[in-house]
Amino acid sequence: MTQRFLVTGAAGFIGYHTAERLLARGDEVVALDNLNDYYDVSLKERRLELLRRWPRFSFHRLDLADRSGVENLFAKVRPKVVINLAAQAGVRYSLTNPHVYVDSNLTGFLHILEGCRATGVEHLVYASTSSVYGANARMPFSERESVSHPITLYAATKKANEVMAHSYSHLYGIPSSGLRFFTVYGPWGRPDMALFLFTKAIVEGRPIDVFNHGEMGRDFTYVDDIVEGIVRVADVPAQPNPNWDGAAPDPATSTAPWRIYNIGNGRPTNLLRFIDVLEECLGKKAERRLLPMQLGDVPSTWADVSLLEEAVGYSPSTTVEVGVRRFVEWYRDYYGIA
Repeated sequence: MTQRFLVTGAAGFIGYHTAERLLARGDEVVALDNLNDYYDVSLKERRLELLRRWPRFSFHRLDLADRSGVENLFAKVRPKVVINLAAQAGVRYSLTNPHVYVDSNLTGFLHILEGCRATGVEHLVYASTSSVYGANARMPFSERESVSHPITLYAATKKANEVMAHSYSHLYGIPSSGLRFFTVYGPWGRPDMALFLFTKAIVEGRPIDVFNHGEMGRDFTYVDDIVEGIVRVADVPAQPNPNWDGAAPDPATSTAPWRIYNIGNGRPTNLLRFIDVLEECLGKKAERRLLPMQLGDVPSTWADVSLLEEAVGYSPSTTVEVGVRRFVEWYRDYYGIA
């Protein structure tokens, strides 16, 4: 059966791939994006051009902070499922532009929750981030552990999304599932992410900045694996945990229809190894400028994905070697580089 999905942030990296996957299986996608200039708008417009080829796709240019606009859109389209991928992203950008994170990630998310409440949405799936683990050091990161020590405003706003969603799930019975993304990469990726920055610099013969002198580990996750997880979760509305105990609360579940999942590769890769793979794919060595750790950064991320595997059969399968090669092929084709 065809379902109507509202996908916010559909001109973005993960939003584009998610919308395309839903359309390819026959669903209707109502897309929302404000096309802000955080990065190259032409890249976002090109993604939308590809999505517009599908007959069951429609697009609304709208900012989530526009309360009346979001209210009117929900009332008009009445989606069955909402996948909220619109947000102001970027850890480092939040250090210099904090107010936009409040507008998009807090005010905008409240408008999404209100839209879901007003129109009886059957499931809200929304993007959180591995950054919520903040100062946590125990690896792999588990959803069953507290995330009370975020170290950037970006992470704080995404933790706020999780608890805001819980309040609406508890008060109004709205099933909601939060997905903590771990370092997503792949074709059509964001230009502010490491793989894109490294590739551009190496191709242009410029040095790359390698923070913490390369002693970094990241749970790099290929976008197709991420999208597979998103769609699987969207198809299974969150349920209450009948065994939840307020005397020993489980941070990943609730008596409300609310769940939190890590969505990553489950296998961290050393940053220097990641760069080695990129150099092999490009056939060109990078000039590495080794720098100290940046403010707001963490030395390592590693996702325990067992809860998502148990819930929907999530099983990421794309290796870094395969994923980076696919990105490089896309980059060369998109920018016309031999």
